[in-house]
Amino acid sequence: SFTMNVYLFVYDLMQFCGHSWIFTNMMIRFMTFGKDSLADTFYSIGLVMRLCQLLSVLEILHILIGIDKSRLLPRFLQITERIIVLFVVINSQEEVQGKYIVCALFFLWNLLDVVRYTYNMLARMGIYYLTLTWLNFSLCIPLYPLSVLAKGFAICVSLPYFESFGTYSIKLPFPFAFSIHFPYVLKMYLVVLFIGMCFIIQNLFSERKAHLGTGNIKNKRS
Repeated sequence: SFTMNVYLFVYDLMQFCGHSWIFTNMMIRFMTFGKDSLADTFYSIGLVMRLCQLLSVLEILHILIGIDKSRLLPRFLQITERIIVLFVVINSQEEVQGKYIVCALFFLWNLLDVVRYTYNMLARMGIYYLTLTWLNFSLCIPLYPLSVLAKGFAICVSLPYFESFGTYSIKLPFPFAFSIHFPYVLKMYLVVLFIGMCFIIQNLFSERKAHLGTGNIKNKRS
């Protein structure tokens, strides 16, 4: 309906503004301060990044109620991956926040999202540019695996801190005599992360074929 289309456009616009601000901020800081800007990336843009990622949870609701026709499982996996790495791994360990891998991860996320939300906004208005359409369905294929590798590296970097500080590790008192060692949970999640990557990459190729296949690409111009 028209109302839902306006709502989705506003949502995409908000996400576009947030990720564009983050991406522009990162580029300006890097050109101004060079490598010195990388260490405090999280401190300068972390709040806006967390807000954008929390807002992205609405995309799961959009699919569930039927106003977004995307497949649920791939989108759910992509969103939960970011939420876990950002809030559970990076946000909880101050020592990890200053690592260069955080800057690389944020760069990949925002590059993908600036393109995706720009495409979505224009698509809501029935505007399709050939170059933007190609970027939206092609750029994610090499960059998504790179972002998964960055997530995995961020988790590996965080493991010694979870070991030493005991963050999220739980030891239940007698008579249960049961404990959860959180670094083991993260190591198991690494396996899930890379299995999910294979599934999502397959879905990305399917979406690219559906939108960029012969006779399927929309190349309306305005």
